[in-house]
Amino acid sequence: MAIAFLNEPPPSVARRPLTDDDAVDIWIARWLKIRPVDLQRRYACDPRRLYEIWEETRFPGSRKRALEEFQSRFPGLEPRFDPGPHRRIPLAPHPDQLSLFP
Repeated sequence: MAIAFLNEPPPSVARRPLTDDDAVDIWIARWLKIRPVDLQRRYACDPRRLYEIWEETRFPGSRKRALEEFQSRFPGLEPRFDPGPHRRIPLAPHPDQLSLFP
């Protein structure tokens, strides 16, 4: 988390695969309201990798580990955010909804 506010990734982070520790830091950054575009720059990754972490398709269990780490780093901030998993919001209308125009 030491590189939280850098605009470009340091050479040690650039062009390397994400790790479990990175996934924990990405969860914590989400709860601290750091923008996804800043996370993309920091970890030099595609935005889809962030959503794979937030949906826990990659690094399952990282959210639970991140929540424990967050509680130890920032005691008292837990009620200020939703620690639940990421939920996709579909753009298509629900199939049970009637269309307004035939």
